[in-house]
Amino acid sequence: MKAVLVFVAVSVLFSYAVAYDPLDPNGNITIKWDVISWTPDGYVVTVTMNNFQMYRQIMSPGWTLGWSWAKKEVIWSMVGAQATEQGDCSKFKGNIPHCCKRTPTVVDLLPGVPYNQQIANCCKGGVIAAYGQDPAAAVSAFQVSVGLAGTTNKTVKLPKNFTLLGPGLGYTCGPAKIVPSTVYWTPDHRRKTQALMTWNVTCTYTQMLASRYPSCCVSFSSFYNSTIVPCPSCSCGCQHKNCIQKDSKLLTKAGVNTPRKDGQPLLQCTSHMCPIRVHWHVKLNYKDYWRAKIAITNFNYRMNYTQWTLVAQHPNLNNITEVFSFTYKPLVTYGSINDTGMFYGLKYYNDLLMEAGPDGNVQSEILLQKDSQTFTFKQGWAFPRKVYFNGDECKMPSPDAYPYLPNSAHIFAKMTLQQLLIILVSFLLGLQVV
Repeated sequence: MKAVLVFVAVSVLFSYAVAYDPLDPNGNITIKWDVISWTPDGYVVTVTMNNFQMYRQIMSPGWTLGWSWAKKEVIWSMVGAQATEQGDCSKFKGNIPHCCKRTPTVVDLLPGVPYNQQIANCCKGGVIAAYGQDPAAAVSAFQVSVGLAGTTNKTVKLPKNFTLLGPGLGYTCGPAKIVPSTVYWTPDHRRKTQALMTWNVTCTYTQMLASRYPSCCVSFSSFYNSTIVPCPSCSCGCQHKNCIQKDSKLLTKAGVNTPRKDGQPLLQCTSHMCPIRVHWHVKLNYKDYWRAKIAITNFNYRMNYTQWTLVAQHPNLNNITEVFSFTYKPLVTYGSINDTGMFYGLKYYNDLLMEAGPDGNVQSEILLQKDSQTFTFKQGWAFPRKVYFNGDECKMPSPDAYPYLPNSAHIFAKMTLQQLLIILVSFLLGLQVV
């Protein structure tokens, strides 16, 4: 009996631990339900989904929200979203409800729907931006008229068993909890009103629930070593993967790039079999600065990554001087320790990572100032500790495979004339290149 109790306790602790992201400890999606009016047989509620995750967004085809009614409620009508199934409404003789299912499934409306079907922050195809990238776009909302429900705060029964797909698996939602009513201000800010009743649902993301394999991998190279460290073999799993060679004639067929409803990828054949590879190259070494290049390559022929995000953890990001063609935002998670940063594309320039092919990559260079007490090229210090793409942690190479610093006794013996000229010119310019 004692062994069973210990197993249950460990299982509970583990279930909470896997949902905790140390780089974004407060990240979650909070779903707020505000009852704004009573009806003869129920209420009208505004449902607002706020994405408080700093670097994880919900991409196309968007979110899918589900729940179970506590009683025999129906949805009379919806604005800004729709239920995917109507269900059995045969017992209604007059007005037919929008949805009669005990467990409705709701999706966002697409852009461009008529204005009488819209409310604020709706109709974006279920796409929600990461809070750290675009707080104004990190929200989605819709309105529901609920019937056969309670008509007072004491008779309303909260829905339960919430599920959220974003767009795939990964999110776990807690129970609905009654919270203080939301306060609204009039446009002139001279009067405030409040919701008649409010409850919240909190959903957290766990990468292990989304997939048993990573969705990206990392490779390394450096100016001081000719070795290119590739992504580990089968980083994203090699089982049951359909892939296509980059020079295959099948790529010329119409519709090959059309996304599938089930999200099934069409990957370029590689040793790592990942949709995304992040390459970190240590490019140059100056007297007071050093320079690295980041390249992100898409190997999925059926996926464009809109508003992508990249997170890197490196001790020298506290002294980042310039980022040349990405936007950079530090993520300070442990007080004064600033070793984690988020990169994302410039709007209308490279915030869209295209499908696999000639245009399926984005890249930038970063300039970092040296700290004489900590800076070194030894033991892989110049490479990131962790890398995340779109909120998922990427598979890193083994530490013993990192490009190593060559033996200084043999450097000049192996140098070419071109390298000697670079050193001479750099010295004359006041730069000390190692």
